[in-house]
Amino acid sequence: MVARALDVVALELPQRFGDPPAVFAEIGRLLGSPALSGAELVLLPELILTGYVSPRGAADLRRFAEPLDGESARGLAELARRHAVALAGPLVEEGRGRFYNSLLVFDRDGRRVGHYRKRHPWFPERWAAPGDLGTPVLDLLGLRVTTAICFDVHFLSEDAGDALDDADLLLFPTAWVDPPGEGDARAELLPALARRHHVAIVNANWGPSRPALAGQGGSRILDAEGRLLAAAPSGPGPSVVRATLRLP
Repeated sequence: MVARALDVVALELPQRFGDPPAVFAEIGRLLGSPALSGAELVLLPELILTGYVSPRGAADLRRFAEPLDGESARGLAELARRHAVALAGPLVEEGRGRFYNSLLVFDRDGRRVGHYRKRHPWFPERWAAPGDLGTPVLDLLGLRVTTAICFDVHFLSEDAGDALDDADLLLFPTAWVDPPGEGDARAELLPALARRHHVAIVNANWGPSRPALAGQGGSRILDAEGRLLAAAPSGPGPSVVRATLRLP
């Protein structure tokens, strides 16, 4: 079997709370930069368009909620189309009076091909209902792609082991927080997950931000053997984490 080489990017950004136009402008600038020239698939961090939590610690994002066909979804689709890149990005989604921490996946023509709702909102996400769409396996760029968001990782093998086993690649956006002094939990969790299910992983995390929290930064790309292919350097500012995955 001939392996498929896929040029993937985890785009790490510090959050700008409550300023989606500025975030869209920054993402557009980066997608058009030489650093992303030729990239095929780009993953954005969890809730990066709105920010995950305000500098004062407010975590209720319902004021930013939009439907699936709202302005943010249209903006992500246009970025994918304009830059001819498959793009996965977040949405604070409102549907039938409920709110979800969601991920939308667009192909290079800007068509939405994936929609995932976080199944296990983290404790501060009291605004978000548990996702009710299951865990999809998408056909994207000739590969089988599945998704999860941040806290989902602790339940992923139990919830969606079959999806992981069926997939070539896991898209894993995060606004990760580690308990102070306990180190980098993803350094153990993600390689073990990759090896258990033989699935490559792209993790786009929020970068160092206000408020500053342990666990920010460290976006990474792993192959299906759990080997680290690329990781964000430490420090502020956006980071382009890029690797070529060899997939079946």
